[in-house]
Amino acid sequence: MLDQLLAVEDAQVRLGVADVGRKKHARDYPGPGTIAAVKVRLYTIPGSHPGVAVQAMLKAKGIPFKRTDLFPVMQKLVVRAMGFPKQTVPAIKIDGRKVQGSREITRELDRIQPEPPLFPEDPEKRRAVEEAERFGDEELQHPIRQMIWWTLRKDKAPLRSYSEGAKLGIPIGLAVATAAPILALTARYNEATDENVRRDLAALPGYLDRIDAWIEAGVLDGEQLNAADYQIAPSLRLAMSMQDLRPIIDARPAGKFARRVIPDYPGDAPPVFPPAWMQPLRAADSVAG
Repeated sequence: MLDQLLAVEDAQVRLGVADVGRKKHARDYPGPGTIAAVKVRLYTIPGSHPGVAVQAMLKAKGIPFKRTDLFPVMQKLVVRAMGFPKQTVPAIKIDGRKVQGSREITRELDRIQPEPPLFPEDPEKRRAVEEAERFGDEELQHPIRQMIWWTLRKDKAPLRSYSEGAKLGIPIGLAVATAAPILALTARYNEATDENVRRDLAALPGYLDRIDAWIEAGVLDGEQLNAADYQIAPSLRLAMSMQDLRPIIDARPAGKFARRVIPDYPGDAPPVFPPAWMQPLRAADSVAG
């Protein structure tokens, strides 16, 4: 059973990452500072924003890696069966060592490959980056996750676009056609209810204000990208894959920043949110404009 749940190894990654001038997967080239002796395998879900964050950091550091795609929800069984202590992804094996969670992985990557660093040397600047990183992980990530699973449960047709570049062990068309139970279960697990998603949409302008302020202060979007950049930008890019939200985010500094850090992100979901739910965002957008 677990053999069926594990997807094909070595999936090709369709992800553009700023400051990395190659289009191939990182394992296909020796970048500056590459540490060829380290064996790295990443376990993730196709289109997962924290998974995209880890891939971007691996590429920026020139660390070759292989990727295994897992089905949503089913990854809980798979990673535990492989000996990881928790049920979550992204999960990574580095020379057999097991690390889970994008922030924990960030620090492990800095340990094994210090250049380029993901945190500033200056203590005060590091604290600011760590706070922005914490916000991206603890406050921004889950509301965007709830929005996308609510969206895909309403209309599963865009699911194929979010699986772009993934190898799940079965044809993508078949995976999409049979996805309804997994979508329902995943939406339920993530509490992607009408009430929660409407609240998430109302809170989004405040999240964007904080991100814009960090950009203005130089905490984000600096000359050298840091851990907070990689933590926040993938969540924004996932939000921007939803046509309801794309123009609102694109009109702000946060949108330009997100596209710089993650130029390409899979997925395209047509408008689906009720107009009343979108009203707080459009009102905030009008004030900002």
